[in-house]
Amino acid sequence: MIERYSTEEMSAIWSQNNRFRTWLEVEIAACRAWMEEGSIPEDSFRNIVERSGIDLDRIRQIEDSVHHDMVAFVSSVAEKVGPDGRYIHLGLTSSDVIDTSSSILLSRSIDIILSELLKVSEIILENAWKFRKLACVGRTHGVHAEPLSFGFKLLNWYEELQRDVRRLDTARLAVSVGKISGAVGTYAHCPPAIEERVCALLGLERARVSTQVLQRDRHAEVMSALALLGSGLERIAQEIRHLQRTEVLEVLEPFSMHQKGSSAMPHKKNPVICERICGMARLLRGYALSSMENIPLWHERDISHSSVERVIWPDAFHISHYMLVKTREVLEGMTVLEDGMKRNLDLSKGLVFSQRVLIGLVEKGFTRENAYAIVQESAMKCWEGEKTFLEILEEDPAIMKNFKPEELESLFEADYYLRFIDTIFDRFPKPGGHSS
Repeated sequence: MIERYSTEEMSAIWSQNNRFRTWLEVEIAACRAWMEEGSIPEDSFRNIVERSGIDLDRIRQIEDSVHHDMVAFVSSVAEKVGPDGRYIHLGLTSSDVIDTSSSILLSRSIDIILSELLKVSEIILENAWKFRKLACVGRTHGVHAEPLSFGFKLLNWYEELQRDVRRLDTARLAVSVGKISGAVGTYAHCPPAIEERVCALLGLERARVSTQVLQRDRHAEVMSALALLGSGLERIAQEIRHLQRTEVLEVLEPFSMHQKGSSAMPHKKNPVICERICGMARLLRGYALSSMENIPLWHERDISHSSVERVIWPDAFHISHYMLVKTREVLEGMTVLEDGMKRNLDLSKGLVFSQRVLIGLVEKGFTRENAYAIVQESAMKCWEGEKTFLEILEEDPAIMKNFKPEELESLFEADYYLRFIDTIFDRFPKPGGHSS
């Protein structure tokens, strides 16, 4: 299936043209700060603002000669401005502009991710409340364990995404920082007051200390937050993949009318969107590692991080955004097969109630060891035979001596396992207009 996914918003941030425009934002902010300090005439500053602009072709032409993108950018802008162009980049080093502008790009990208994450979270919470009393089997080690509700499963997803929101908020603070401190961070040619003013104009905090660059742990924090988000989305997608397996069939991801599941097998409905989400999460985890490897640069800076960041930053944000959009698509269009959940709840012939029977025997005076032995022996007979777990227990004189038939049957009610579901859900916001 070919998705109609729009990259317009994120692509606009990471386009080459916007990259240079953000550099220009920083340069003009620096010129304003110098003008306010008295080092650039006011008329010259106005001329810089009015005449400066981005000419991609000219930047490329100069770069082909000088092999330095910042030099090409500054030269191109200065040409447009004329004689007052000499004030552009005054006292700055390349990374003053690049790192400060990168902080702007990263912060704006995080805002887009947070906006989409909020939409996904709202859909999950709405479905969690909708299905909070829909009983299904819980699984540990891939094996039937005890009943829970489908909504409870979704509530776990929602809570994890709230932690992702907090991590991204924290990462945004860590990276919303600028530096205008020169070649090794000592302000030798540009006083701290200029940095303070530039960052204020750009809506950034100034770095308390830096080298030629902002330290890369800040950016690794962003990439790690995206990787954790991706892993959380993978957890959702992987669960849906499992629940769509033929042997399980409890949930289906959307499948359009003309969609084909296989070129060879017309019957196939494959969870391809969820599989794609799982695969992309692997990329994000790889990018997080690459970002961590950018932290130990040589001395006050080398350039080994630059080529990595040109790839992983735009890529990671595009992937994260795409994963969120596709997760929302799956959650909005998924089919919840309630009959399949009931069938699977009954599949083990009552064995999912074994712990309740165990506790029931203990409450009747059995030692835990004896109770466990009785229940396990009966459970093994159930696995190997045709009778239900309840029928096997009813044939045990030691059990029936202590239980009335209706007492024993009451231990096999799924609602017992959901009796605190409302208590758990009361810890979370209720979607607007939802009635309990």
